[in-house]
Amino acid sequence: MGRRVLVTGLSTFWGGLVAQQLEADPDVEVIVGLDTVPPEIELERTEFVRVDQNYSILTRIVAATKVDTIIHTFLVMNSGQISSRAMKEINVIGTMNLFAAASAPDSTVERVVVKSSSLVYGADREDPAFFREDMARARYPKTAVERSLLAVEDYVRDFAVDNPHVTVSLLRFSNVLGPTIATPFSKLLQLPLVPSVFGFDPRFQFVHEDDVVRSILFVLDQDLAGIYNVAGDGMLPWSEVATICGKRTVPLPPLATASAALPLRAFGYDIPPETLELLRYGRGVDGTRLVDAGFGYHFTSAGTVEDFAQALRLRSTVGERVPEYTYEADVEQFFKHSPAVVREVPVP
Repeated sequence: MGRRVLVTGLSTFWGGLVAQQLEADPDVEVIVGLDTVPPEIELERTEFVRVDQNYSILTRIVAATKVDTIIHTFLVMNSGQISSRAMKEINVIGTMNLFAAASAPDSTVERVVVKSSSLVYGADREDPAFFREDMARARYPKTAVERSLLAVEDYVRDFAVDNPHVTVSLLRFSNVLGPTIATPFSKLLQLPLVPSVFGFDPRFQFVHEDDVVRSILFVLDQDLAGIYNVAGDGMLPWSEVATICGKRTVPLPPLATASAALPLRAFGYDIPPETLELLRYGRGVDGTRLVDAGFGYHFTSAGTVEDFAQALRLRSTVGERVPEYTYEADVEQFFKHSPAVVREVPVP
């Protein structure tokens, strides 16, 4: 029997891409994807199961499918996306239910990979130049997303201690950029003028969207346990990031910064509080542990920004291409399985 994998957050950017890559692996026999809504990308072998946002039915699904691997991508990383209560339901309660399912009697789960964020380290004037995986943040978390991610990581540690037979991997990703993904920083860098905080020019690390998916599959294939920072090599001042993207910065006042940023709502963007803190202090993480384990990045931090900037320039030149057809799961199921569809008989 091949590997049997369950992916949470199938309709998210990361869940869909991970499932696509798993489908190309002949050693993966079964892929089950969970989410509250159907996926928006084409998937051939992945079976979609609709669940509520806190995954209350997960124990039954794990028991029924006998999966040996869980990849948990369904974590909200942006305080501005949803309410604090909904974020707790998804991040904290959902993860609690996931580990309850994985540790149930007769569970077949042998590996768990959790996609987290370097947001757990915070951003503060007293921070070290680089956070190692064993370091704690300087101050108590201010934002809902940071509090929820710290609670998630507590569940990860407890599960790993209580279930030593399960390989548990926790990946803390730095700021993600890429040609297709939408993140708080990709949205900032598409504004006519890029916000900064007066008197601050913090240094940033970035990780390319392709390296995010590759690192998840790497720790899975290598059966790596433990916590790993994931960030492209090198750091860039925020002013240089804006310059590479062909943008000028506009300084926000260091006091009442959040109020000063409110006019950006006219452009359809509200800066999350954790992003404002990064624009003040930045953050660096030490990613050598994953590299020492054998992972090779395709993009440095500078290369990630340059690839994103190239995509921006291309869109400004040729415009956004409107697809002729948007993937719809129920439509594709019709074409694949409906007796109404006339199928050509192959010529012998």
